[in-house]
Amino acid sequence: MARDFITLLRKIFKGVLVAELVGLFGAYFLFNKINASQDFRQTMSKKFPFILEVYHRSTEQSRMYGIREQDQEKC
Repeated sequence: MARDFITLLRKIFKGVLVAELVGLFGAYFLFNKINASQDFRQTMSKKFPFILEVYHRSTEQSRMYGIREQDQEKC
């Protein structure tokens, strides 16, 4: 019985680990796509403005200024 419980815990742990890795890689690829394309940023501002706000804040925290202003000028 304890052996079944340990097996279940291992499966849950592996599932959580896989979900974390998928989320991490998804965030990485989304950031790269937003960072590379101003047109994609414009699309994101219409569909998911909160994600674009997180992007702008993160770039400003890393001292990459001017991206928000460029996006506002294009609109």
